[in-house]
Amino acid sequence: MKSKDKLILQKILDYINECNEFIKGYTKEKFNKDRKTINACVFNLSQIGELVGKLDNDIIEKHDEIEWRGLRGLRNRIVHDYEGVNLDMVWRLFKE
Repeated sequence: MKSKDKLILQKILDYINECNEFIKGYTKEKFNKDRKTINACVFNLSQIGELVGKLDNDIIEKHDEIEWRGLRGLRNRIVHDYEGVNLDMVWRLFKE
């Protein structure tokens, strides 16, 4: 694996871990009322989607169990229709 891809994957993991810390001990109801946490998690998801687009195809093909296309699509949804982001889906990404 190229060092560029290792760095990208580490950044993705860091964003995931941050979100998990942000919502630690939260219920879905508490999450839905906490605009700062929502904004932080949605921002991190957009960053993850952006980073996915920079990964080499070899990584994506080798790890086809990961919904790479969905992560990239989520980034586009966030950037182009922030108001339309489904909070239930964001919650499920981290809690299920």
